[in-house]
Amino acid sequence: MDKALQKQLVAVLGAEHVSTEESERAYFSQDVYSRSEFTSLAVLRPANIDDLAAVVKLATQNGLAVFPRGGGLSYTGGYLPSTNKSVSIDTSRMNRVVEINVKDMYVTVEAGCSWADLHKALQGTNLRTPFWGTLSGLYATVGGSVSQNSIFFGSGLYGISADSVTGLKVVAANGDIIETGSGFFRHFGPDMTGLFTGDCGALGIKAEITLRLIRAPKHKAHASFSFERYEDMLPAMSKIARQGLASECFGFDPFLQAQRMKRESLAKDVKALAGALKAEMKASGSVLGALKTGAKLAAAGRGFMKDVPYSVHITSENHHAAAAKSDIETIKTIIKNAGGTEIENAIPTLVAANPFNPPNSMIGPSGERWAPVHAVIPHSGAVALMDAITALFDEHKDICDQYDIGIGYLLTSVGASAMVLEPVFFWPDALMDIHHRKVEAGHLRKINGFADNPDARVAVDGLRTKLKNLMASHQAAHLQIGKVYNYQQSINPSTLALLKAVKTQMDPKGLINPGALGL
Repeated sequence: MDKALQKQLVAVLGAEHVSTEESERAYFSQDVYSRSEFTSLAVLRPANIDDLAAVVKLATQNGLAVFPRGGGLSYTGGYLPSTNKSVSIDTSRMNRVVEINVKDMYVTVEAGCSWADLHKALQGTNLRTPFWGTLSGLYATVGGSVSQNSIFFGSGLYGISADSVTGLKVVAANGDIIETGSGFFRHFGPDMTGLFTGDCGALGIKAEITLRLIRAPKHKAHASFSFERYEDMLPAMSKIARQGLASECFGFDPFLQAQRMKRESLAKDVKALAGALKAEMKASGSVLGALKTGAKLAAAGRGFMKDVPYSVHITSENHHAAAAKSDIETIKTIIKNAGGTEIENAIPTLVAANPFNPPNSMIGPSGERWAPVHAVIPHSGAVALMDAITALFDEHKDICDQYDIGIGYLLTSVGASAMVLEPVFFWPDALMDIHHRKVEAGHLRKINGFADNPDARVAVDGLRTKLKNLMASHQAAHLQIGKVYNYQQSINPSTLALLKAVKTQMDPKGLINPGALGL
C-alpha cells in the first residue's frame, strides 16, 4: 500500500485498526465456501459512521476498490475482493445499539451489531424486531443480513430481514452519507430504503440500520412432524404459511437431519434443554407444564429421529397462550390431513430457547466442508422444483459417489407467498482459516478432519453451477446474491438500466464492491 495513503488511514483509525498483515488480508479473502484469487492491500476497522465515510473517501480517491464485510458467514463471495488494488472494511467495531425508541417503536443499530447483541439489548423491554435474526446470529450482523436479505427467526410471519427495515444510513463512494426513510416511517415518497436492501453492498456501504419494533409475543408453542415424502410435506408447509400460523416452519430430508443429529454433543443437548425449560417456565408461568415438557424432551433424546424420513418443525407465537396452542392444533389438523405424523417437538423447542449458537454447523459432523445453494420459489412451484433438483442429483449420482459428496435439504417457508429450497453439500476436504476461527475450538478438537481435496471441490462447484442453472429455469429468486447467482439475467433491460444508473450515482468509478450483483 502507498505509504502516504496508509499514513492518512492511520490518522483516521489508529495504527491498530489498519492491518496490512498477510494472514489477516488472506482471511478477508475467503468466505465459508471459497477463497478469492485476490487479496486486499489492507483491512480497515472503522469505529463509527464518520470513520467509515472518511476511509471510503480516501480509498476511492486513491483508486482503490472497497469491499465491506459483516460477520463473514456467507458463501456467495459477497465481500470477497475481485481485485488486489483494494481494501476490505471490517465493520466489527461498528457494533453499537444506537437508539431504542420505545414510544415510537423502532431501534437503530450500527451495521456491525450482531443479531445476538441486538436481542440482548432488547431484553427487558418486551419488544423485538419482527424478523429477529439468522441461525448464525451469534456473528451475523444486521448490516450484512440486510445487505443479503437473510431469513429465519420470524420469517414465517414477517418475511426477510429487509421487511423489518424502516431506514438506512449508507456511505457512497465519495464519502457522502445517504439517509433513507424515517426512523418511525419508511414510506415518505419513493421507497429509497428498498434500493439498498439486498444489494450485497454493491450500491453503498451500510453504516446504520433502523428497524421497526413490535411487542414481543409472550407465548410460544412447538410441534414437529414426520412425513414419508416431500411431495406431501411441502404442500402442508405452504398451507400453514398461507394461513399465517407459524413464526418459523422448517423441514429436513433424512440426510440433513441425520447430519444435524450427529453433530452436537450430549452435554450441549442437556445445556440447551435446561435453557428451553427455563424459557418455557418464564413464558408459560406454569412450572408443572415446563417440567412435563422438559421430561418429554429428555426422554426423547436423540433416538426419536432415528426412523424419521422427512421432518418439519414449527413454532407458533402469540400474546396469549391459548391462541398459540390453538394455532398448533390447527397445524396438527393440516399435517394429519396431508399424511404426516406427530413426533416429539425437541428440535423447535431447543432452537427457540437457544437461537444464537456457535456456527458449528458450517462444517459436517466429521469435519466435512459444507456449502448450500438455495432457491426462493412460490408455493405453487415448490414440488416441481424439488422434483427437478432430486432428478439432477440422481443423474449425477456417479460423481457424488466418486467424491463422497453428500447432499441434504433445508426447506423453509418465508411469509405467506414463498418457500426456500436449500440443497446442502457435504464433502471431505481441508478446512479453511474461517472455519478454524468461527467453529468452537472444543468442537474442532473432536472431529477427524480431512486432507486437501481439490478434485472434490471442482466436482461440487460443477454441481452447484448445474443446480443454479436449473433453479433459473424455474424462475427462482435468490437471497444473498453476492457474486454467484445470476441476477442481471433475471431482470428486464429497463430494470437493469435503472439499477446501473443508481450504481453510477452512488459509485461512478465502480469501486464499491465491484462484482457484487454482477455490477
